[in-house]
Amino acid sequence: MVVLEYLGWGLVLAGMPFFAAGTVGLLRFPDFFCRLHALTKADNLGLGLVSLGLGLQSGSWLVAFKLLLIWLLVLVSSAAVSHLMARTALRNGVRPWRRP
Repeated sequence: MVVLEYLGWGLVLAGMPFFAAGTVGLLRFPDFFCRLHALTKADNLGLGLVSLGLGLQSGSWLVAFKLLLIWLLVLVSSAAVSHLMARTALRNGVRPWRRP
């Protein structure tokens, strides 16, 4: 039981830098498409690690399954929404950033 708790905490702590990287990408990247990429990739991986860590700490298969289901729903919805946002931006004339 103690090993699962430590492993859970390790996974939660491993997920935190991905959220921080996504936030830094949102604030620092040069255009809409790069920011969108940073948010979807980094946050989804961070959420997966945090969900897995919390599932291990919960001690209940039902709670772990719900956390896994939440992560999968967020994966699907973020991919679909980011695709729609990028497509709409391209149609409205937003051009991807190019190095000057």
